[in-house]
Amino acid sequence: MDQILSLLSHDARMTPAKIAEIIGSTEEEVRARIHEYEQKNIILGYKALIDQDKLEDETVTALIEVRVTPQALTGFEQIAQQIAEHPQVESVYLISGGYDLNVVLTARTLREVSAFVAENLAPIHNVLSTTTHFILRKYKEQGTLYNPSSEDDREEMMHD
Repeated sequence: MDQILSLLSHDARMTPAKIAEIIGSTEEEVRARIHEYEQKNIILGYKALIDQDKLEDETVTALIEVRVTPQALTGFEQIAQQIAEHPQVESVYLISGGYDLNVVLTARTLREVSAFVAENLAPIHNVLSTTTHFILRKYKEQGTLYNPSSEDDREEMMHD
């Protein structure tokens, strides 16, 4: 992977000046390359990684494996796109193994996940079956470790 893309994938907030310093280039060259990557849809967006457990709003993350019958001419594309259009769907992946698609879904409750499967996945004509797994705890995501308690929290717990 290109050095600029690698650095941005680890920290999207890294400035072009800092990237230029690290790779031995000029800030202008880095800005131009980033702009080119954005124009070619190589860089699709920039997102913050949020530790949902530290927010007051509870959410549930589910991994839903979906077995489908591929369509003539389009294979899995049409079904994957149809699933991806739902706003609560975080990701859709074509996978190997016993299932064809892996859907990552975020909802407020287990009931909402269940309703999504029953009302949005099951009725799709070529969906044969689904299996739903719930994320109980995140340890690492997109290369970033989750730290459920900070140093200060551990010290407080020791003194209580």
